[in-house]
Amino acid sequence: MVLSSLQGLRQRKAADDGSGDSGAEFKDECGQSEKMRRQAHEEVVWGQTPDGEVFRVPTTHDVLTGLFHPRYPKSHLDILNLSLLGLQLVLFYILPRPTAKVFFLFYFAFWRAAYDAGLGWVLTKQSKRNVNPAARNWIRAQLQGKMGKDYSFDELPLEYNTWLLFRQLVDMILLNDFLAYCMFAFTCFRVPEGLSFPVHAMRWIGGVALVVFNLWVKTEAHNVVKDYGWYWGDVFFQRGALVFDGVFELAPHPMYSVGYAGYYGLSLIIGSYAVLYVSLAAHAAQFAFLVLFENPHIKRMYGERKPIALRKPISVSETKKIQKVNRSSQFISSVEDNADQLSTPATTEGESATDTETETECEGKASGTLRSYRPTQPILLESAISQHDLHHKYFRRDVVILHNIDLLRSSDAMLALLLVYVVLGSSLPVLSYHATLALHFAHACAWCMFHNVGLGLLLRAQSKSKYLVRHFLKHYHYPSRDHGDGAVQEAFTNWKALYNISLCMTYTSLTSLAWKSYTAPVAWFEGDALLCHTLGALLIALHVWAAMESFEVLGVFGWFYGDFFMDDFPAHLEYTGIFRYLNNPELMSGASFLGLALISGSKLVGMLAVIRFVSHWWFLQTVENPHMRKLYGDSLRKDAGFVKVIKNVASKNARLLESRAGRHAPEIRRVAKEVKGTFDKVFEETADVVEEFLARSKPKISEVLLQQSRERLVITRVARDLSSYDTTKYKISIVPSQSGDKRFHIGEPIKVNWQAPARHSRRDWIGIYKVGANKSTLVTKISSIGLWVPVHGEEWDQDAPVDETSRITTLGKEPELGVVSFEGSTLPWTTGQYEVRYHHDGKYNVLSLDGPCEVYVSKPAALDLTSIRECLAHVVPLCLDSDPDLIPLSCGGTQEPADTDSAVARDMDDFSFWSEQQAKRICYVIKQAFGVEYAPDVVMADANLTALANRILVSKQLLVV
Repeated sequence: MVLSSLQGLRQRKAADDGSGDSGAEFKDECGQSEKMRRQAHEEVVWGQTPDGEVFRVPTTHDVLTGLFHPRYPKSHLDILNLSLLGLQLVLFYILPRPTAKVFFLFYFAFWRAAYDAGLGWVLTKQSKRNVNPAARNWIRAQLQGKMGKDYSFDELPLEYNTWLLFRQLVDMILLNDFLAYCMFAFTCFRVPEGLSFPVHAMRWIGGVALVVFNLWVKTEAHNVVKDYGWYWGDVFFQRGALVFDGVFELAPHPMYSVGYAGYYGLSLIIGSYAVLYVSLAAHAAQFAFLVLFENPHIKRMYGERKPIALRKPISVSETKKIQKVNRSSQFISSVEDNADQLSTPATTEGESATDTETETECEGKASGTLRSYRPTQPILLESAISQHDLHHKYFRRDVVILHNIDLLRSSDAMLALLLVYVVLGSSLPVLSYHATLALHFAHACAWCMFHNVGLGLLLRAQSKSKYLVRHFLKHYHYPSRDHGDGAVQEAFTNWKALYNISLCMTYTSLTSLAWKSYTAPVAWFEGDALLCHTLGALLIALHVWAAMESFEVLGVFGWFYGDFFMDDFPAHLEYTGIFRYLNNPELMSGASFLGLALISGSKLVGMLAVIRFVSHWWFLQTVENPHMRKLYGDSLRKDAGFVKVIKNVASKNARLLESRAGRHAPEIRRVAKEVKGTFDKVFEETADVVEEFLARSKPKISEVLLQQSRERLVITRVARDLSSYDTTKYKISIVPSQSGDKRFHIGEPIKVNWQAPARHSRRDWIGIYKVGANKSTLVTKISSIGLWVPVHGEEWDQDAPVDETSRITTLGKEPELGVVSFEGSTLPWTTGQYEVRYHHDGKYNVLSLDGPCEVYVSKPAALDLTSIRECLAHVVPLCLDSDPDLIPLSCGGTQEPADTDSAVARDMDDFSFWSEQQAKRICYVIKQAFGVEYAPDVVMADANLTALANRILVSKQLLVV
């Protein structure tokens, strides 16, 4: 039943289970031509073990014939199988119906678990490690009598004999699983009441049809894959190849999908919901078996790794069509390139044909050296167009359902906002009047705080570190030739949309709260009802007028805080219009809050008005005013016209008061200064405390979250007694790097010599940790986070030991020596001081340690394209594990024959990846070497040394604060 959706990974020879062609192939490989010629007249099937041993596959019998035919000998497993089947039939007839129903439900669950969990675990272990059983004599006794004359236990490899025994175990599980399900279904049989005869007839006809269809699918599937595929033979040995035709073209995974239609057919016949739900659960378990074992096994055995970001030119006809479509914009592109003073990126940039047709003067093919570009003497060069580049031109982390959602993109934020409103609106129960008011108040308060505080924090981060521009540079790919303008434009565009959404929702939610709390007065001319409405309307009108006047002076640029984003936009101070009188006329926007509070007469609206004033005052003091001082410095005026007039009037009145106060004037001045100084001091100290708290808590919180989640995991798995081990005989030492010291460039393999006594656990392991991370030298108390290597690799299956029981090396009396190497994912990809620790028996007892050693990253000597590219040419191959199939040709990579034969050769600086993890390594190195962050998608989109160097150069120039 070894099935796969990866069609074409395995091909079955024509006609039958084995063919002469497969035998001929093995003949050429193993030199057994004499043996082949003697058996050429027979139809021979040849197999090959994982060690390369070739053998003739004997004839096997089907399960029903071998198990139920009286003339065939029976093994111990056959006898046990027949006994279990007979016991089920006996229990079905002697147990009461309710008892039988419960018994067979759990009995079926047991055999289903034995199939999906038990066989899945056994096959996974065999597929990964090829673990062979040691009970040779018992296996011989079980198989010798069941096979034909062409079978010899001693002449066949152990893998094949193990597979034969495994077949009997599978047969026992499958037959008992099937019979237990049928027994459970029969105990649940009933005739549904209230149905007409035609409905009953259709129910039986449909059920029988599904059962027959199930049997046909299973039979046809066995005819295609034979016993070799039915019993997962390729987990044990190789025997030709497989191709899935016939019923396998009917549906994906027919053995696991439509091959279980009989479950639902029997449920129809039985007429029981219990049988239906048990069938659904059993079918789901079978799909789990497919996902957790079958597909991973197929990928391990037949999967072919495909590089990521591999640039292969598309067909010539498609290239010409794309170039023809973009021909009209070619001249414009060349003119723009002439004006470009930055180095032109590599011709593998993720753009269209026109975008990549740069005007350069080619100065020869340079292998391993940076090519020169002279845009002043343009020559149009048509570069190869690859599907990789076209993909990154038209697709940029697009949202699929909720995947790739980015709340700093306005479209994604609106999507999330819409979903939240729909879900909350549909899930709210019927509320009382007061509960409705409270909900509207919370809603309006949340939008008010988000608009002033949330967006204020975002804008302050943009002012200090260009946070929004960094975000888009990090996560999205832009053509390097745009000098970073694309990231600035996209950041500002999304900011404008977010700001406008927040502004609209702030006043919409405020209006909704006022409307819900408003009650029209019964008597307009009694009391202060008419006065409140009049004053409220005037305050709202004042707000509208102030907003319109502000927009008239600021324009779109100032309205959306453009000076936080665009350095090249001409911005200057103009104290005209309403700004002639007020420095911050937007404070008047709070007048509408007070106006609605007066009109509605609601304390909640009044409270919201106070919150709005306080939050907007915070925004002005901590976001806008500091940014204005940074931009305009001393040219920023201190007092607006309105304030000057008030101060002048106050000064005159103060002097008049002093002249009349006489001898009390000095005391009045002293008290006034003290009061003013007290308010100023309280404000300054409060602001300083808040700023200091945020500055200190940010790294602490980050460290706590990171270290506690990734490292600070207290380990309690230690050996209690090490008295039988002489810890002084365990030694490890770090092998010096190529420079002769213990300084290793990030990504460079770190080799460690180890020495252990003759009696040591074969599950010992060595981990690498930052110096100071472990306070104890006897026990390691933090997780290695995957940065470890086993002393004996054959004793480990990834992160788990192959055998849970401790195994001790007993051969010889001399100490055992060896070398382990930290490479790839086992290396630390963060610079710093590290130490290595030798641990005992898969636990965390430290038997020896050595260090420190330093992991560093080389940085460019100068911030120019040549220096950055040379730095990348050193670190990128290390991040790609120095795989010649991945690294650039300019760094010693190899070129595929298909690339050599193509009309357009592969770019010398192109590189590719086996996994996204390798792209993440490059991101880590770039962040530590250059101080800029990129998402793996951006690095994979470039996949070119020159293009990536140009991107880093543009980012550094753009992000200068």
